Amino acid sequence: MRAPGTNCDVETTFALEQAGTVVESVHVNELVRGGKPLSHYQILVIPGGFTYGDDISAGKILANELRLKLGGDIQDFIERGGLILGICNGFQVLVRAGILPPSAEGNHRLTLAGNDSNRFECHWVYLRVNEKSPCLFTRGMTTIYLPVAHGEGKLVADAETLGNLDVVVRYADESGNIKAGYPYNPNGSMDNIAGICDASGRIFGLMPHPERFLRWRQHPRWTREAVREHGDGFSIFLNAVEWVKRS
Repeated sequence: MRAPGTNCDVETTFALEQAGTVVESVHVNELVRGGKPLSHYQILVIPGGFTYGDDISAGKILANELRLKLGGDIQDFIERGGLILGICNGFQVLVRAGILPPSAEGNHRLTLAGNDSNRFECHWVYLRVNEKSPCLFTRGMTTIYLPVAHGEGKLVADAETLGNLDVVVRYADESGNIKAGYPYNPNGSMDNIAGICDASGRIFGLMPHPERFLRWRQHPRWTREAVREHGDGFSIFLNAVEWVKRS
């Protein structure tokens, strides 16, 4: 799904196609008008970018559109078993729309705030996967290496909300230490959280960009390390597609 300011939709489409599915790039207005109803799809992906210029705050305007104009359609989509993936700006949209964590009124106890560095962070990070997470997108994965590119990625929540989150991935260093601090945690997220899911594991949001590491040659050290067929991000899309095929 795209909107004005989305800029990672082509890469995300390519990732899903490489994982073996048919993809349609649909503007949010087509969904609102009913020309492309959500009931036609099994996977909804909100890619990265700067929807509506990130006016007000990152992802807020698109989040309001989803909540106020498509809330019922999205709820039906979730109830019939659809998968939702929000990447970077898409994660911000899911949080501010109250889709992740689920909230009927829009979640105001968790947000993605400005980076502690007070600047746009654009570099590669290590992620440690919470193997106890129900997230179906990360099944079979233990560590992930992906790029980040955001100015508002710091996850902030009150103690109760933080304790009840289904954490999927945390920022870590090369050895898997999740308390390594900046720059390994590029934004200062509480508990070093980089991505969360809902209780079913079918709704997943993360700040790093899996669509930017599909092929080994996209790795910054691809000439110096053992060659692999795929980049770490590819498995996230493949897991989603394979889950749908089995359902």
